[in-house]
Amino acid sequence: MEIERWERSEEISDAEKKVIQDIWSRVYANCEDVGVSILIRFFVNFPSAKQYFSQFKHMEDPLEMERSLQLRKHARRVMGAINTVVENLNDSEKVSSVLALVGKAHALKHKVEPVYFKKLTGVMLEVIAEEYPNDFTPEAHGAWTKMKTLIYTHVTAAYKEVGWAQ
Repeated sequence: MEIERWERSEEISDAEKKVIQDIWSRVYANCEDVGVSILIRFFVNFPSAKQYFSQFKHMEDPLEMERSLQLRKHARRVMGAINTVVENLNDSEKVSSVLALVGKAHALKHKVEPVYFKKLTGVMLEVIAEEYPNDFTPEAHGAWTKMKTLIYTHVTAAYKEVGWAQ
């Protein structure tokens, strides 16, 4: 049941797009720090995700992770991809194309299980809500939940397209 709910992407209204973009503009102003916080929480909560990163898969200490240049670089890359999606919420073809590239790279090159995108986007919402509590109203939470689903839906569609076998 949960999988079906996750695989259906709800339409994001214009008002919700504005809420997402307004919050994101504040988040992205601190993109590296927020990105690092998201990745550290992700790796602490889901340590099996570190298996895909040779440079920091053996790191247990969050402070060590925080100092890792490779982790910081990946955080910037993740935040940059999300930024491209947020900036182009009104261009569904651009959103699809960016997330398809991310999905295909992670399926074919990195061999990452798609479920990690569901986990990562959940962590992303937690961190943003904690870092920006005044902005993260119930309406914002609803809009960002749709955004999270949009990301996961498009990424997993790319996995299916390339014939990912679990």
